[in-house]
Amino acid sequence: MDTPTEIPVIIYTESTPNPNTLKFVTNKPLLLNDFVEFQSMEETDQAPLAKGIFGFDGVTNVYISNNFVTVTKNEEKQWPEMMIPIKDYIKSSIENKLPILTDNFVKHEKTATNTVNDTDSDVEIRIKGALDKYVKPAVEMDGGNISFVKFEDGKLTLQLQGSCSGCPSSVVTLKQGIENLLKRFVPEVQEVVAENE
Repeated sequence: MDTPTEIPVIIYTESTPNPNTLKFVTNKPLLLNDFVEFQSMEETDQAPLAKGIFGFDGVTNVYISNNFVTVTKNEEKQWPEMMIPIKDYIKSSIENKLPILTDNFVKHEKTATNTVNDTDSDVEIRIKGALDKYVKPAVEMDGGNISFVKFEDGKLTLQLQGSCSGCPSSVVTLKQGIENLLKRFVPEVQEVVAENE
């Protein structure tokens, strides 16, 4: 009788529109249908994988979702010197079953969310639907996330995370891509802006 063989962990990298951000994609699930983002080592006490990644000099942001980790570095560091060590670390962490989050991890309450609430107006429901169906899949492909913050007087405020946060091209994407798309689907939207970080 054959014993089942463990599928080897495979990790590859994908560039993102943000030159300081790299997406590390794996064939193993990490956080299905969820995400966490860390902007400093201090936030990673209950997140062993992210804590280890912050141990690499120059890391400024770690975003984990589904089957990928998006890592952002500072301007001074170069990817050729960082990519392989981080990739090896993520691979060995998965192979050794290092937890992504501990049982004591408490996720910050999301103020920005695409989840429809009972208190949402018809316009907010249509905006969240368009974000989930048309915008979010493309943003996730680039290693990021986008969430509804608020809609007031024709102005839609969105939260950018992962590779989208601080990306030089995110303003162009927000204005030309997302704003134009949402204006078509939800005519009440006159302007789309990013939440101040």
